Amino acid sequence: MKLFLSLFIFLCVQWSSAQENYVLAKQYLIDGDFDKAVVYFEKLVKQNPYRSDYSEDLITCYQQLEQYADAERILISRLESKKSHPVLIVDLGYNYTLQKEDSKATEMYEQALAVIPKNPNFAYSIGSRFQKYTLLDYSEKAFLSGMEASPELDFNFPLAKIYGEQGKIEEMYLAFINLLKNGSTSMSSVLRNIDDFVTEDSQAENNILFKKLLLKNAQRDPDILWNQLLSWLFVRQLQYRSAFTQEKAIYKRSEDSSLSRIQDLGKLALTHKDYETADAIFDFIISNTSNSEYKLDAQLNRIAIQLLETDDKKLDELEALFEKMIAEYGFKSNTLQLQIAYANFLIFQKNNPEKAISILKESLELPLNTYGKAYLKMALGDILVYDQKFNQALIYFSQIQQDLKNDVLAQNARFKVAQTSFYKGDFEWALTQLKVLRSSTSQLIANDAMQLSLLISDNSLEDSTQTALKIYAKADLLAYQKKNKEAIATLDLILKDHKGEKIEDEALLKQGQLLEQMNDFDTAKFNYQKIIEFYGTDILADDAYFAIAQLYENNFNDMEKAKESYEKIIYNYQDSYYFPQARKNYRRLRGDAME
Repeated sequence: MKLFLSLFIFLCVQWSSAQENYVLAKQYLIDGDFDKAVVYFEKLVKQNPYRSDYSEDLITCYQQLEQYADAERILISRLESKKSHPVLIVDLGYNYTLQKEDSKATEMYEQALAVIPKNPNFAYSIGSRFQKYTLLDYSEKAFLSGMEASPELDFNFPLAKIYGEQGKIEEMYLAFINLLKNGSTSMSSVLRNIDDFVTEDSQAENNILFKKLLLKNAQRDPDILWNQLLSWLFVRQLQYRSAFTQEKAIYKRSEDSSLSRIQDLGKLALTHKDYETADAIFDFIISNTSNSEYKLDAQLNRIAIQLLETDDKKLDELEALFEKMIAEYGFKSNTLQLQIAYANFLIFQKNNPEKAISILKESLELPLNTYGKAYLKMALGDILVYDQKFNQALIYFSQIQQDLKNDVLAQNARFKVAQTSFYKGDFEWALTQLKVLRSSTSQLIANDAMQLSLLISDNSLEDSTQTALKIYAKADLLAYQKKNKEAIATLDLILKDHKGEKIEDEALLKQGQLLEQMNDFDTAKFNYQKIIEFYGTDILADDAYFAIAQLYENNFNDMEKAKESYEKIIYNYQDSYYFPQARKNYRRLRGDAME
């Protein structure tokens, strides 16, 4: 028993020592310290001659140190073993390639390929080993040979990846299409890979080629797979109307007849301001569903589109429509979005805070979970802020924080507390809340918190009376109340009476944003240019560059100037909140393939 125990302890110590040596050797290898790594791997291989991973790492070290003869010695020794794997032939060939002995390398590669017809099961490992060494032509041959020798094997996925790397785009598309036909992989996986090769430009060569292949398959085989792929391509190209045509075909031919795909497309079109298509999609949903949730969501989205351009007559019609919907759906816990939407309409479009508050307070009497109550309280707080009942609003926002601690909704409520305190002129309390939010898990909340915090702190130090800051807070509240003309006029007071003070760039930016909302794009651009000219080294310069880039792209149709502005952010403001989007937009305008 003692002998057995001693042997067991000895083996454990040996194993532990070997593990420690391997970890150390691997770290040296990763760090590129090959002289040190090779010493440890030589010991490990000597102690464990059958561990292929040790041998492979040692060969890598030898090759990095240009000790090709040592690498060859190990490879030939392993090949002479009865249990040798044919990938070793590829490894030996690659060792010759590193020495520029091309004829010997080619001979080895051909030997490796010759194994596959005799034993197709080796096709994947041989093809993958070629791919590891970026020997893509040989890798392609290996996978094709395996599929030819054994038709039940499917190497279309690695082949598609290889074709993409080789620039054989049509072959890549066909390989991925074959995968989908065979049901060998998921559509999401295929589309994730194809996405690297198509752009938003419908006239790009790769886009046209993919579309042609899909249409060709659709003519031969009436499978909804082709409609799904075409819809994806049209969405990628921002052609939502064409995608809608495909989605209708999918809906009519699908067994489950779900409208979820069409609903998602409608919201995507709405986000990208294709209002005509979005409206048609939501109208289609309303006409084709008996599901009250789908129908209500579509109705509210249509109202949101109609609210983009309204007059008094239209507002009266929409109010009547809301009343009709309230009568149809009633006050229920699963229709909170209707009550909130109607309350927001009443306050922001009809200036009727009393009725809006009444609707939400009635809704709070429903049997709701914590989140349902929080959403209602948030909406109610917003309306009370609009009505300048700040203290009542603060109570509701604080209740959300208490009920949903550490939730993103609670963080949003805390920002609302800070914002409301700012409106009422309690800048110190606003700063206290904002300091907590600057480390928020939500990047948007953290960014908004940082901007408001800097606005308050910077302009409190310069002006102890906070006169200009109070004017700005008043203008900000007017903007919140959708009283844009009054807000712009109030900001003019800062630009006139507080010229040259820190708050001037804030006033210019805010005024520019409001001018955009009123479609006065030229004056908005003038504001942003003034920030760039006079405050180019201050914190709002990146905001101005991004805003002016958006104007050039979306309103002035001047893509070159848009690119120039995005480029300024990319090279001069790499820590900017706008940096990722600016880089993406710049690459899109330049025509790059998007990741």
